[in-house]
Amino acid sequence: MQVVQNTGNYSAQNASILTIGTFDGVHIGHQKIINDLVKVAKKNNLCSIVLTFFPHPRMVLQKDNDLKMIDTIEEKQRFLEKMGVDVLIVHPFSKAFSRLKALEFTRDLLVNQLKVSQLVIGYDHRFGRNREATIDDLKSFGLDYNFTVNEIPSQDIKSIAVSSTKIRNALNKGDLKIANQFLGRPFGLTGTVIKGDGIGKKLGFPTANIQVKEDYKLRPQNGVYLVRSKLNGIEFFGMMNIGIRPTVSGKTTQTEIHFLNLDQNLYDQKITLEVLEKIREEVKFNSIEELREQLKKDRINCEKIIAEYT
Repeated sequence: MQVVQNTGNYSAQNASILTIGTFDGVHIGHQKIINDLVKVAKKNNLCSIVLTFFPHPRMVLQKDNDLKMIDTIEEKQRFLEKMGVDVLIVHPFSKAFSRLKALEFTRDLLVNQLKVSQLVIGYDHRFGRNREATIDDLKSFGLDYNFTVNEIPSQDIKSIAVSSTKIRNALNKGDLKIANQFLGRPFGLTGTVIKGDGIGKKLGFPTANIQVKEDYKLRPQNGVYLVRSKLNGIEFFGMMNIGIRPTVSGKTTQTEIHFLNLDQNLYDQKITLEVLEKIREEVKFNSIEELREQLKKDRINCEKIIAEYT
């Protein structure tokens, strides 16, 4: 898959079929649209293009917005490539771009720049300055500029009944069952292993401390979770704690994983985690010994659940 930053850097060689959106999470509703895109592209010998935007429009247009994203750009790219998309274009979203009129957006960007032959769009898609234009306007522009609009019917989208907002809300509540059901896959976290303070090792539960560089990336509600990761091609399970670690007087939120049946140095490695289930809430224990005993129970609980994922 070709990845292009900014539409101005893309040089179209062939006619394309394209879809547009932020696609945060690339959830099962998005997958419906993108699967249709790839299928039609292959059938008609067209280049399949996903045009997305970063930052998210809400981050730019709404003051004091603390919106967090389900996926980083890198995670989104990885999943779209697996789906068979030919080209991903990440266009910078700005206030100036938001003021582009619908006609200018269609004529200058979609037609002249991207050589669009077909568009695959949800029935409720709106675009242009102040989101003034509808899918009917797109169809009208299509007649003028010789492209067709493939509309995803409302019943197809509504029958899935999923949105990025619902997934964010579920993650904020620690409800991995709902979040992963809507995503159609486990929620992921990607980061680099950094040195911690060694408290986990002293407790008999050495941890890999994960630093996620993208500050816009959403993390689930504080608590203990069962996770899975591939390290050097081998699948490992672990228990992850997200939180401030109140028992040891922690002050900042950290993400640390105790991998089960793994004894190797992971420092500076970049790893991706699949967050499978929430085990329990974050708790302040009365002593280090009480914490150690709870961690033993957590490990037993995780080992029981792992059978469902192997």
